[in-house]
Amino acid sequence: MISAGNERLYFRQLLSGRDFAGHDQLAQQMVNFVYLIGDRQTRECVVVDPAYAVGEIMQIVDDDEMRLTGVLATHYHPDHVGGSMMGMNIEGVAALLEKRHVPIHINKHETKWVVRTTGVDEKDLIQHQGGDKISVGEIDITFVHTPGHTPGSQCFRVANRLVAGDTLFLEGCGRTDLPGSDPALMYESLQTLAAMPHQTIVCPGHQYSAAPTASLETVLETNPVFTPTDRRQWLEWFAR
Repeated sequence: MISAGNERLYFRQLLSGRDFAGHDQLAQQMVNFVYLIGDRQTRECVVVDPAYAVGEIMQIVDDDEMRLTGVLATHYHPDHVGGSMMGMNIEGVAALLEKRHVPIHINKHETKWVVRTTGVDEKDLIQHQGGDKISVGEIDITFVHTPGHTPGSQCFRVANRLVAGDTLFLEGCGRTDLPGSDPALMYESLQTLAAMPHQTIVCPGHQYSAAPTASLETVLETNPVFTPTDRRQWLEWFAR
């Protein structure tokens, strides 16, 4: 559990292969983070990027006496929403819908990719654009469109936290050599995140560093993706 700083805010960071899917070797290898965000008073919550062991994630929600009301997807890759990856089928949003029919919130530019990857029906998806907000009880979550890793990659701002998906890690950023990736858009998205308040706590999509979270100020000082001084230099260093 991450300390909320807001008594109503329910915020949990769960690590695949440790907090759920403990016997799944792919989950252990991929070290994905799943997030639970909600309102402690109304007992409503949403889950960010449920994959690998949906039943175990939902059991954590139930054990915390919370009620799942939706899914937030950062992007379409199977380790975040389910689907086929590395010759293995990862459980994800399709399995979750069979257990509890809740809306899946995606960026509108990710629609065809999510449908193709997961097999869910488009009618189960709520399509957003950057700047949209939803409320979970009295907790507001803002959607930030951050294309680059994928066309519809998105981050979520809640209180003083940024759930960054695969757009920004504490040490690096998401790959830009995959289907739908765009290095130039990734540079622009990173600049968008860099302009946020420096006390913002960055909560990445994978544990690719020793620490699970860090302040944006620390990330800006230590993450090499922020070393280039302009777009041209960034593309020379990181476009691949």
